[in-house]
Amino acid sequence: MTRCDDPVVLDQWYAVCSELELGEGLISTRLLGVDLDCVLGVDGSPSVRADGQVLPVRRRYGFVWTTMGSPAGDVFDIAEALEPDRRYVQCGWVTMRTSPGRVVENFLDMAHFPFVHSGILGGEANTEVAKYEWEVRRDVDEVWATNCRFFQPQVSAASDGAFAQLTYRVPAPYMVMLYRVSPSDPSRLDAIALFIQPIEEELCRAQPVMYLVDPVSEHTDLLQFEQVIFLQDRIIVENQRPLLLPLAPRDEFPTRADGSSVGYRRWLRAKGLRWGTVPSDSAAKREVRA
Repeated sequence: MTRCDDPVVLDQWYAVCSELELGEGLISTRLLGVDLDCVLGVDGSPSVRADGQVLPVRRRYGFVWTTMGSPAGDVFDIAEALEPDRRYVQCGWVTMRTSPGRVVENFLDMAHFPFVHSGILGGEANTEVAKYEWEVRRDVDEVWATNCRFFQPQVSAASDGAFAQLTYRVPAPYMVMLYRVSPSDPSRLDAIALFIQPIEEELCRAQPVMYLVDPVSEHTDLLQFEQVIFLQDRIIVENQRPLLLPLAPRDEFPTRADGSSVGYRRWLRAKGLRWGTVPSDSAAKREVRA
């Protein structure tokens, strides 16, 4: 286990505990190979320490965020978090023995819906991923996939089957979001964020956080719906090899359905990100042997 020395990864904000957890006392966790202690001060403000040093802190979306570098900006915005009529659901941390980039890619991948989430997000009678668009939005330095459309037998906890209209957003290397047309109000979008805490290069934990337009469903139904999906994903992600995310173009061969993954990897390569990825010299050696 080694500390991260990649400035691209260090200069990011990460959610390391929820404010609900912190209210129960000292939280000890780990980020980028370093042990952290999170605690509430006497004034009710959270603090995060690593190696005896106080780290920067932000309070956003019900979580405590910190960084081990010098981010160029603040924690990314979730506009839906400011809308008071939305259902806010923290879904709980899930630890996974894989790299954080693999978790982001799995979240972006629609092709696995019929096989991993059969009867919920997909079914074997509808396996095609229709053409969609992806782009890197240079003004905000984010990856977006738009005009995504996929038949889902159970679009949400309170709805029956329909073609879901989806948009994906990667606002930071190890954060990802999904927007979908709300089954309860087609004029608005539900928002689901996945906050990923990279512990080691091949170990992380993640928590889905939902901002839903759903005045009907019970809180436990919303929570259980998302937990079932994410625990199904965990099995798949932990069995991918290699655990580190390959960034060299010839390491893995994409299909048309992998457009957002291709865009995500290109974006990471352009940043020069190394931590949590297959070393480029390993890819070069494979090409030489071939």
